[in-house]
Amino acid sequence: MIRSLSQSVKFIGVDDTDLDLFESQYVVPDGMSYNSYVILDSKVAVLDTADARKGEEWKANLAEALAGRKPDYLVVHHMEPDHSALVAWMLEEYPSVKLVATATALRMLPQFFEGIALEDRTLTVREGDSLDLGEHSLKFYMAPMVHWPEVMVSYDACEKKLFSADAFGRFGAMATTGFLVSEDDDWACEARRYYFNICGKYGVQVQALLKKLAGVEIETICPLHGPVLNENLDYHLGLYQTWSSYGVETEGIFVAYASIHGGTAAAAVKLAEILREKGCPKVAVADLTRSDLAEGVEDAFRYGKMVACASSYDGGVFTPMHDFLYRLQAKGWQGRKVGLLENGSWAPSAGRTMKEMFGAMKDVEIVEPMVTIRSRMHSEDLPKLEALADAMLA
Repeated sequence: MIRSLSQSVKFIGVDDTDLDLFESQYVVPDGMSYNSYVILDSKVAVLDTADARKGEEWKANLAEALAGRKPDYLVVHHMEPDHSALVAWMLEEYPSVKLVATATALRMLPQFFEGIALEDRTLTVREGDSLDLGEHSLKFYMAPMVHWPEVMVSYDACEKKLFSADAFGRFGAMATTGFLVSEDDDWACEARRYYFNICGKYGVQVQALLKKLAGVEIETICPLHGPVLNENLDYHLGLYQTWSSYGVETEGIFVAYASIHGGTAAAAVKLAEILREKGCPKVAVADLTRSDLAEGVEDAFRYGKMVACASSYDGGVFTPMHDFLYRLQAKGWQGRKVGLLENGSWAPSAGRTMKEMFGAMKDVEIVEPMVTIRSRMHSEDLPKLEALADAMLA
């Protein structure tokens, strides 16, 4: 099924509602969309393809949108296979089509399509180049490492549409998210989880792209995943400004715990209760042994403060906490205030290990006192929790 964004611009993307893990690691209970667009003008441009999983459906959408016309250009904003799996098919199916991409993308193509014939079939674009289609013209902005090195975005001044590649993407199939979204918490929740787990490491590069687009009049954002954004764009752009600058989106404290037999969990829950009683505006709590670690990453970036509570394990820290902190480091987590709570029945080691891992991150302040409990929380531990809560709220 195709959708019209205007008389000339058609959406030909497809939903993948059977997908359980995006990039083989991120839980997507609502599936995923692979977005693609067609501009019908004097020249016809297809903007990206789709994942091979939904290839036949995408081809049908393309044929319906073309209505017998032949595409002149295939614009590849991003080479990741969920957007480019049908590039070789396009070149074979439409012998006159020309591939439009960055030099880096064109170098990558043979890695994905062995024996692909590109001679006289490509147009390499650079920063500021334009592709004239008639009334419409696409201006290209390079966006390296948002979130691959070959990425670019394009802007159609005729309709003030930004084709934003993976930027402004969201987890979830269109059937769940809706096709057009203006402003709501549901969009932000899965867009936030998507951003920090996919692009979180590349805040500097996202900031560079936002600066390039600062003077561009945008009325619609057309991403490669999730709904098209056509209202309240200051809201969406504002969130990306906060996220990519590692700013604090929500005032509050995130309490993340990894407990083996429940003792650490009880202490973490009690600490959260104390924080609320002391007036903390928002306290989010996550059991890292059971919750989606990608959601934990999302909350760690969302709030300006976090308390990590973990059991000791094999002379280090319980593995769910280790995995979580490794992810934070990999995603460039920074500029935050951290409290620590460790548990150890005979030789507490979680605190030391967590300190070492946080020490490898940028501008992370570790708050004293660190709380140590032995097996179970006891009455004499309550003043320690109170002191930690006071220090986190200071």
